[in-house]
Amino acid sequence: MVALLKPQFRNEASFDDVVAAHPGFPRLIARKIDVQRRGVHYTPAAEAALDPTVHQLRSPYIFGSRDGAIKPLPESLLLRDGTTILTDPTPPEQDPYHVDHRDGRFVLLDGGVEVEEVDLWPKPAYYDKVTSTGIKMSLLVTARPQRLNVFQSSYCHFWADDEGCRFCDIVTHTRQQRDEMGVPTRLRPADVRETIAEAIKEPGRFTNLCLTAGSVTKGAEIFDQEVAFYIELLQSIGTLFKTRRFPSQLIGSAFNERQLARLHEETGLSSYTSDLEVLNEELFNWICPGKARRVGYREWKDRLVRAVDIFGRGNVGTGLVGGVELARPHGFRSESEALKSTLDEAEWLAERGVTTVFIVWVPRPGSAFHDQTAPSLDYYLRLAQGLQDIRARHGLSVDFDDYRRCGNHPDSDLARLQ
Repeated sequence: MVALLKPQFRNEASFDDVVAAHPGFPRLIARKIDVQRRGVHYTPAAEAALDPTVHQLRSPYIFGSRDGAIKPLPESLLLRDGTTILTDPTPPEQDPYHVDHRDGRFVLLDGGVEVEEVDLWPKPAYYDKVTSTGIKMSLLVTARPQRLNVFQSSYCHFWADDEGCRFCDIVTHTRQQRDEMGVPTRLRPADVRETIAEAIKEPGRFTNLCLTAGSVTKGAEIFDQEVAFYIELLQSIGTLFKTRRFPSQLIGSAFNERQLARLHEETGLSSYTSDLEVLNEELFNWICPGKARRVGYREWKDRLVRAVDIFGRGNVGTGLVGGVELARPHGFRSESEALKSTLDEAEWLAERGVTTVFIVWVPRPGSAFHDQTAPSLDYYLRLAQGLQDIRARHGLSVDFDDYRRCGNHPDSDLARLQ
């Protein structure tokens, strides 16, 4: 049964009041953050207007949705400035935005009032094809408007010792996708290569690849087997390109220098990201117990810094689950305290060439934090601006995580304006 959150958003300051308090912050990006924070519910009229031949419906993803279900609903939304919103179908009891279809348009409603016109993601042509081994290509490589996602495996070994990150539902969702959709537990490089070969036949549609998976702790050294999986996959994909390096991002575990050197030298990988999730050692130990025990907060940071020497400034990043630093009962007691701590740590990383971005925390039904609530819209606006200001001060780019290629990081959306 899905745990329903309280309609906490109804007691907050209005969207207009929050945006008015941040006059320099783009209204559409603020709207994106609020939609990600609250989720969406599709009305019967919106569902009836879906066209599976045109619109991209929900495909395999590494994390589950707020309603705990897999339904043939839209993958997600686009705002009128081309901004991508990644957000989940959400039960109406949780006070989400509503997506309706009126006068031939999809619109976003807040409290029944139309606040924006939106569009649905267009379905790629390869989604209707199967590999030579008979697997639906849409189960192997999923699409964002301009990016291809390869989820090598959705199992995380930290869960085996009951030490998975507390905000995460990766393993529970993996089981659901395997049982209900037939998603392979682990991808074969040949199938992935064949799928990407079809995808890039669509001229101008895709600009980069992103590979990610759960952590694999096995090997002579921790993560050796994970690195070997990625090398095999990247080498297979690399045969599709004429240049040695191709536009690609790997979001993996905290690899050591030897492992990073192998990835850089033996594949065409362009950028490397390893997610700290929360920028505070004490909270990291509580929220990410497996990462803390097997690697540790300071070592994870040091490995990111050492990766800069291999991949270069601006090509190494870390991701945060923005807002989880305020989780109960051990998180920061005030949003101001949480913001200062997070930005101070992000500044330390930026000084050493590491980019920090965040996603909006969604308390998912399959996670240990399923009954928590995300912080205020005001907090997220300050966090987004703070992280972008840090990158600007240190001359760091977010090309592999920008609004076109990724779309999941509100702070990197701001980079297009500077």
